[in-house]
Amino acid sequence: MADDETITFQFLARQNERLLNEVLTLRDEILVQGATTRRLDVGQSAMLDELRAIRAQIARMNDRVTKLEDAK
Repeated sequence: MADDETITFQFLARQNERLLNEVLTLRDEILVQGATTRRLDVGQSAMLDELRAIRAQIARMNDRVTKLEDAK
């Protein structure tokens, strides 16, 4: 802006509205990223439980195979 231009309340109001819109957009983006992170965190916990169950299942299967091999 040149020194001879005046700043009006309408100009300030438009700038304020633009800034508010940017803040609201950033807030929405943060909420989406937080929700995505929470979803991934819950998914990771569920995957860990599933892997533990699979490991236990494989261990039981190995015990059964070992018993069958010993029976021969």
